Amino acid sequence: MFKKFFLVIIIFLSTEQFAYSYIDPGTGSIIIQGIIGAIATGMVFFNNIKLKLQKIFKSKKNKKNKN
Repeated sequence: MFKKFFLVIIIFLSTEQFAYSYIDPGTGSIIIQGIIGAIATGMVFFNNIKLKLQKIFKSKKNKKNKN
């Protein structure tokens, strides 16, 4: 899923479009920093959910083995 998303982003950013406005480098870097921060936050969020689910299933497995 992420590969398709990044492929779409790369294709979108690589196509030439006319821009009739000006974005200074400071604004561009803020936008890139926000995107990178959002991706990192999403990765940490989903990793925490994955670890909690693993812990729940691991504890159920341990209870079965003890009985």
